[in-house]
Amino acid sequence: LKMTDEKLNEILEEHSKWLSSGRQEGCCADLSGADLRYADLSYADLSHADLRYADLSHADLGHANLEGANLSHADLRNA
Repeated sequence: LKMTDEKLNEILEEHSKWLSSGRQEGCCADLSGADLRYADLSYADLSHADLRYADLSHADLGHANLEGANLSHADLRNA
């Protein structure tokens, strides 16, 4: 099931809060198994996010921060 832009933005906002609050507020982005084909994730801070088994094919990851992100089995073709 393709993730809506609205839901993705909500998850990214909570993840940003989680990172900026020293993991006290918000929550870590759990995008495991998410269908993120063609998603615009340029400049997104996805550090420490769970992206296991996510379909990121053709996603725009330009300037995205993926430090410490779990990308096990993620599909990154043409990303």
